[in-house]
Amino acid sequence: MADTNASTATVAAEAPPELLRVRIAKLRMEAEDIRGLELTTENGAPLPAFKAGAHIDIGVILPGKERAMRSYSIASPPSEQPFTYHLVIQYEEHGTGGSIFLHERLKQGYILEITQPKNFFEIKDAEHSILVAGGVGIAPILAMAHELAEGQKSFELHYTAHSPQRMAMKTQVEAFGPTAKITFGRDPKNGGIDLRTILSQPKPGTQVYVCGPHGMIDEVHALAHQFGWADGTVHSEVFKKPDPRPGDGPVDVVIRSTGQVIQVPAKASILDTILAAGVKQDYDCRVGTCGTCSVQVLEGTPDHRDNVLLDSERASNRMCTCVSRSKTPRLVLDL
Repeated sequence: MADTNASTATVAAEAPPELLRVRIAKLRMEAEDIRGLELTTENGAPLPAFKAGAHIDIGVILPGKERAMRSYSIASPPSEQPFTYHLVIQYEEHGTGGSIFLHERLKQGYILEITQPKNFFEIKDAEHSILVAGGVGIAPILAMAHELAEGQKSFELHYTAHSPQRMAMKTQVEAFGPTAKITFGRDPKNGGIDLRTILSQPKPGTQVYVCGPHGMIDEVHALAHQFGWADGTVHSEVFKKPDPRPGDGPVDVVIRSTGQVIQVPAKASILDTILAAGVKQDYDCRVGTCGTCSVQVLEGTPDHRDNVLLDSERASNRMCTCVSRSKTPRLVLDL
């Protein structure tokens, strides 16, 4: 992570082997409240290759000097040589502090620590792809457009933002010509993105990818269900846990293998609570995107809040413990 007290290019403490040290090669304002970063390796060696949809976790310093990792999608063309990771970061005044650190305390030349690229949002082979992006959700969608265009694959790109002043990477999107449609706002009556029309005619061989605000992603999934899109054809990615809902209460989780009963508080995740109690479970994203923490529920009814499980998996009573809750006071998990 960057030592923000230095006046020149800073060097973090020695990074663990699993982290990469990268330099901020370019730093600019992409749009109002949106900062663009270009990252290269500290020593000039090639960055790891990646596929469209990939993201990296960046080490940040939160208020109170707490160190944490925050996830950002790579917007670069996956075929770009040498690799440079292009990122767009939206300033979130009321967030946890990661974006504030990356907006206010970094300078060109600073050194950051990042993870290897991860990808839970990879493009599937399809006859046609529909790409939908809202705000800084353009980052993985733009990389997808580059990959599809280079592979001469059929696709369409729909990109919306609140206003032209808040639209990052507009020029790069416009370079795709009539394949890309740019709108502003969410109301079709006022010229905003028309998700209903975009999704109204499901076709075999078509895949849909969406990244942006939670509300937009939820609307895409709801419309896809309404119009009868096949299970597994609509894909999304988020980097934040869904907000708690009114009425969320504690739930007793029973671990089948040991009989252990763990009370999960109303504002805590099931995954975090059972891990703290010593239960072993695989996990990765912790925001309901990768599906690594999915588990079979033997008793009780999950309240699904993930963006990854298929309808058939939900129907079989699997759940993602990182974000989902329970509609019943008790869950028995096959762990």
